[in-house]
Amino acid sequence: MMNNPNVLQEAINEIDSVVGKDRLVDECDIPQLNYLKACIRESTRLHPIVPFIPPHQAMEDTTIAGYFIPKGSHVLLSRLGLGQNPKTWEEPLKFKPERHLTDKCSEVLLTEPELRFITFGSGRRGCMGVTLGTTMTVMLLARLLQGFTWSKPSGVSSISLMETHEGTAIAKPLVLHAQPRLTNLFINKADQSVMVT
Repeated sequence: MMNNPNVLQEAINEIDSVVGKDRLVDECDIPQLNYLKACIRESTRLHPIVPFIPPHQAMEDTTIAGYFIPKGSHVLLSRLGLGQNPKTWEEPLKFKPERHLTDKCSEVLLTEPELRFITFGSGRRGCMGVTLGTTMTVMLLARLLQGFTWSKPSGVSSISLMETHEGTAIAKPLVLHAQPRLTNLFINKADQSVMVT
């Protein structure tokens, strides 16, 4: 989102509109934070936590998209391939959260029922912690955006989202400046002490 300041500001505006500036985001606010959830969906579509789902084995002979897969074959599914498939996604390499806002009245979910991308797995062996994981993800991002004004370090024009390849495939360290936005929520006016919530 740091590379897309308009998207970042839209998410902050939504949080300020839904929650206000007099209290912190709460779990009950999540259903109304659709743009924020669309940003998270778009992030997980473009940059999945892991590139492949765990290997599976074909239980019977089958054909998928014209490819014959014999019984017993080991099958790997690329999360990157799904999320960046140009046959499924228009401009697949662009960060466009609005693509997940199809209906103004419906709530945006972080899971993808049509399997156009995979966040937490699916089916019988899908992630048991999907509800906890989605709630924690939304709450964390919402509170980070609500509580701080974020900026890139001076001299940095864009944030690299490339992985390092020094032994393991992990993201390069992210360095940003965080300036408190809502100091009235964290500082007790009577004694000016910092409150921990």
